[in-house]
Amino acid sequence: MNRSTQHIFGAGVVFLVGLWITWVSYTQQPAEAFLFPRLISSVFVVLAAWTFAKALMGRSKVGDGLNRHQIIGLVPGVLVMAIYVFWAAKTFGFYTATTVTVFILISLYDPAPHTNPRVWAKRALITACFMAVMYGLFALLLKVYTPREILF
Repeated sequence: MNRSTQHIFGAGVVFLVGLWITWVSYTQQPAEAFLFPRLISSVFVVLAAWTFAKALMGRSKVGDGLNRHQIIGLVPGVLVMAIYVFWAAKTFGFYTATTVTVFILISLYDPAPHTNPRVWAKRALITACFMAVMYGLFALLLKVYTPREILF
């Protein structure tokens, strides 16, 4: 795949995902619970459309694109995120599933050795801080709906 095709393909995938997320946010009920996701997804899809249009016109050729090794390295993270989006968040609740997912993603992509207990403590601390920010943002500041099931 040449560079311009990679830019068009990547921008197109992001645009399609943005359209899907926007459509979901506008079709779910109760409507009040999806006010914030509608706002964010609408901005996201406009920016994604802009980027896709620039790629189609050949005006966004920045970088060398992704090589095969980099794409293979992204596969585990994409699988973890797909499991999170399509199953875990609804099954275990937003906060529980997000905590586990963030910890797994940090563990997958952190280049530090997996044999050092201090590294695991650092990963746990980063996950806890991330979740504290997420909870503060969604539950306390924005007061928006999050999927609630087993634990939260």
